[in-house]
Amino acid sequence: MTQLITTELVELDQNLGNTPEAVIRHLASKVAAAGRATEVEGLFADAFAREQKTATGIPGGIAIPHCRSAAVTEPTLAMARLNPKVDFGAKDGPADLIFFIAAPDGADQAHLKLLSKLARSLIKKDFTAALRNASSREEIVELVDGALADKPAAHAAAVPADAAAVGTASGAAGASGASAVAGAGAPAASSGPKRLVAVTACPTGIAHTYMAADSLVAAAQEAGVDLQVETQGSSGAKPLDPAVIAAADAVIFAVDVDVRGKERFAGKPVINAPVKRGIDEPAKMVQEALAAASDPNARRVPHYGAEEQAEQAAAEKGEHIGQKLKRALLTGVSYMIPFVAGGGLLIALGFLLGGYDITDVADTVVVENNFGNLPEGGLAIYLGAVLFKIGALSMGFLVPALAGYIAYAIADRPGIAPGFVAGAVSGFMGAGFLGGIVGGLLAGYMAHLIGTWSVPRWLRGLMPVVIIPLLASIFASGLMFLVLGGPIAGLTVALNSWLSGMTGASAVVLGIILGLMMCFDLGGPVNKVAYAFAVAGLSAGAADNQAPWQIMATVMAAGMVPPLAMALATVLDKKLFSLAERENGKAAWLLGASFISEGAIPFAAADPLRVIPASMLGGALTGALTMAFGVTSQAPHGGIFVFFAIGNVLMFVLSIIAGTIVTALAVVALKRWAAPKTADTVESVPATV
Repeated sequence: MTQLITTELVELDQNLGNTPEAVIRHLASKVAAAGRATEVEGLFADAFAREQKTATGIPGGIAIPHCRSAAVTEPTLAMARLNPKVDFGAKDGPADLIFFIAAPDGADQAHLKLLSKLARSLIKKDFTAALRNASSREEIVELVDGALADKPAAHAAAVPADAAAVGTASGAAGASGASAVAGAGAPAASSGPKRLVAVTACPTGIAHTYMAADSLVAAAQEAGVDLQVETQGSSGAKPLDPAVIAAADAVIFAVDVDVRGKERFAGKPVINAPVKRGIDEPAKMVQEALAAASDPNARRVPHYGAEEQAEQAAAEKGEHIGQKLKRALLTGVSYMIPFVAGGGLLIALGFLLGGYDITDVADTVVVENNFGNLPEGGLAIYLGAVLFKIGALSMGFLVPALAGYIAYAIADRPGIAPGFVAGAVSGFMGAGFLGGIVGGLLAGYMAHLIGTWSVPRWLRGLMPVVIIPLLASIFASGLMFLVLGGPIAGLTVALNSWLSGMTGASAVVLGIILGLMMCFDLGGPVNKVAYAFAVAGLSAGAADNQAPWQIMATVMAAGMVPPLAMALATVLDKKLFSLAERENGKAAWLLGASFISEGAIPFAAADPLRVIPASMLGGALTGALTMAFGVTSQAPHGGIFVFFAIGNVLMFVLSIIAGTIVTALAVVALKRWAAPKTADTVESVPATV
């Protein structure tokens, strides 16, 4: 098996810059120079993107930046002992020991297990002390190879005795399914030691997954607690024995991804936190789990399945009400969009074939006519009526789907039925998407509240399928009928009338606002609010009320600008962009033309202070132009590829071109002159292919 680390991959007591970005770039260049990666920029981009998701600093002055990358040709470790230290986000301060783990996309299990074993060794104080005392690159390689082979450190004698003692406790952790059992002198309840189970998992599944497991086991051992851990990492997972789970008093989820097989833990008191907290604060998590085990009101793993959304994990971390509300609304919008996208395109095709008058005859045509009995106007009218009707029926799910999945985000599956019913009531009352939002929130929070009730065991099975949907539907839909539906319907009518009456300067101002919102966070919450506003009003558009269609065209055109502009900027001045960005620029042409604003995210993530303002400038111009020229779109998505659904398509294209040019020129100008780059402290190393 290829050696994971060599002396040429080690840096000792060097100044590699004062930011994680500089350190990671330098270590990526060493990996490429050693012939273990095809390019520096691709590897750096993948590693730094992982770093931005979750800081890789851990207690003890250590950082483990890591990634999987198509640029890596063989699993590799690069190590640096920094002087001065660099802050990698650990709570106890900056790090001086940096291990850069680079794994290929298709790394084999044997290599992944070795990489995971190294990560686990880094929480052992004797091992890290030996690394700090090593005097040569050869010594570092020897220490790492020894850790991978489970050999005692050859230089352990140089480690202070107190550090070694602490390291023994930290190193007590085992592999997947490891356990720590109370010792003879450990405190224990009269009924014996508490039993805990845990699951650890991170997106990459190489380092944090296993380090969190070992940290939790060591903390449990010190607390006199029996803890067994299931690591759901890249090197495989051995599920916990069902009998062990059944006997556990509580469960700890230290995860950044969904737990596989969460239904196995149903009913157990649960502590849920990011995987990094399992490394930083394992003792606190163990104590919280012990407290939850004794608390009859503690949060528990739901009985109704393993597929609850990842958003619930955030809720367990103490989200404030604004965060919970935003999460629920975005979930509802994301599930609503497929209904609207398909329905909107079908309606547009219906108009294309049957004309705007198809709305008056579609119901009659689809019921009374067929291919053997075509209506007046022939095949085009018949097909237009069919397409229009399918689209209209699909659009009819807009409000129920929005409300249903808002409720789902709050209460999981028991919230879906009452949410859909409340949405249907909102549509019946004429309350529109505003009513759907209110109904979905009411249904979701009532379903969630009912789900917390303590009921007899014989009734638990009926709760998610009968009791919760019944009572939550009565509550939410009853309020919509009796109290809220009428006022919200009145507000909806007033809003539609206001939009329909917008002309001239007021319409242009609205276009500017929508353009700014679409380009502010490139697919984030603000972007989604503007898009949801446009989509929700789309069904109200008609030949004599085209304001909703104009808003939809404005939102789509502005959202196409950032990726197209980034693509153009990489052509105008390649030197301002990295190799990875230039490759992203090629893909951004198609993403932008398809109205996928997220195509600009790689550029914004790397340089937000210049890319985002420039994007907003171009988006505002495009929004103003589309509204000024009365451009319309009956399709909610698709970009230039739904040209047949766009009114005044020439001005639609010209508006996008204008915004794209302005943004591209602004980005190039800002990169050249607004904030000149400081001298790079890392010498460029040519990639080895």
